[in-house]
Amino acid sequence: MVIKPDPDAQIPAKIGRAHFIGIGGSGMSGIARMFLDAGVEVSGSDRSESDYTRNLRAAGAQVAIGHASENLPENVDAVVVTSALWPDNPELVAARDRGITVLHRSQALVWLTQNSRLIAVAGAHGKTTSTGMIATALVELGHDPSFVNGGVVAPLGTNERRGSGSEFVVEADESDGSFLFYDVAIALITNIDNDHLDHYGSVDAFQQAFVDFASGASEAVVLSADDELTVALHERLDHPRTVTFGASENADVRLLETTPMQGRTRLRIAVDGIEYEGELAVPGFHNALNATGAVAVLRELGIDPADALRGLAAFSGTKRRFELHDTIDGVSVYDDYAHHPREVVAALTAAREVVGDGRILAVHQPHLYSRTQAMSDEFAAAYEALADHTVVLDVDGAREDPVPGVTGELVVREFKDPSRVDYRPDWAAAATRVAEWTEPGDFVITFGCGNVNLIIPQLLEALHARAPRASDSGAAGAASGQAE
Repeated sequence: MVIKPDPDAQIPAKIGRAHFIGIGGSGMSGIARMFLDAGVEVSGSDRSESDYTRNLRAAGAQVAIGHASENLPENVDAVVVTSALWPDNPELVAARDRGITVLHRSQALVWLTQNSRLIAVAGAHGKTTSTGMIATALVELGHDPSFVNGGVVAPLGTNERRGSGSEFVVEADESDGSFLFYDVAIALITNIDNDHLDHYGSVDAFQQAFVDFASGASEAVVLSADDELTVALHERLDHPRTVTFGASENADVRLLETTPMQGRTRLRIAVDGIEYEGELAVPGFHNALNATGAVAVLRELGIDPADALRGLAAFSGTKRRFELHDTIDGVSVYDDYAHHPREVVAALTAAREVVGDGRILAVHQPHLYSRTQAMSDEFAAAYEALADHTVVLDVDGAREDPVPGVTGELVVREFKDPSRVDYRPDWAAAATRVAEWTEPGDFVITFGCGNVNLIIPQLLEALHARAPRASDSGAAGAASGQAE
């Protein structure tokens, strides 16, 4: 059992000192940094050291590695927790024993966003990228927004920012219902998957939560016109201002055309019968759709679509979203956060645009035992259809206890052609297999929202150390012959 937000928790009007349990997470670290920027004394703990914990410590936070009751300082006004925390965490137990207010991370964000014009981005896929796009465009166009995102926004170099302007952009989490806490001005819903039923209990309750989220927006709701469940939500929604986006003919902000351009994307959209063109520094149709939704949101903020596209041109991605790490002997190594079959399909489709005549090797780390058990066939179908070869690691269980018989091998068994996949639970063996398989011009991409990105150094080392390919030797021989 993990921590669920308490809707009855009273958020203090003033917070002078806050303690974050799990301060090293991407979202938690951003909120902690913003508390520091707001003049709050910040302490916290995490199970391991990371760039996030080191950066927070350098910014003035007191950060302990490991969880222990003695990490909780005296005179703390609030303890901030994440859902990925067990109820018997010693610091959480100590906080409750001492009667300290315990706030879910989303409630800490509510405190931060007081008196702001809040743009909240929710949805199963694309919300981190969409949040980053909106924040980047606002900064590029001379606004001074605040934002908190689930990933580092590459052109801004951070996953959080406290600005002086009225706009505040947040990535809102629907997984535990916490997106319902916000006082939202503009709500963006990228898409909906019937997920997180462990929290909601039923599909109807999950979909009703999105209705409630959208209904609470004081200014406007921006919805996908392409996603089936989001369209169904629109039909249930009674809101005075709804705006749709997508490639559908009836979209208010419509994506008309995309053109791949060597890792970039040219797009053409239509708004109120007027066509606009722009260019994105990221590849893929899915990113063009995300940009179209961002244009719709920016338009609701009073920004002309042409200016919105100009601002979006500065967006170059978010950390762990189609992120290039290095190219070794012609083999490009990318990392992506995708952990759902639909996300994998979108990223691999973009990879195919980029790689051209090269081949794609995917390294898949299954996330959660429950998701692996339920979706192993969908993952296998996605990889077999769009990657040339797939290496499957073992399951990153995150907050779940292991389930007997549920390993990465479940995904491997669903491949119709077993020669297209390898099960390598040992990471060193996985990196070696990748290096053995690849040739110049190929494209390696890791997938998962766990710690699969930590295999990147091993992949790069294996590529450096590999024996020359036969094709390399032939090319070298030909060059030598020509020289003679």
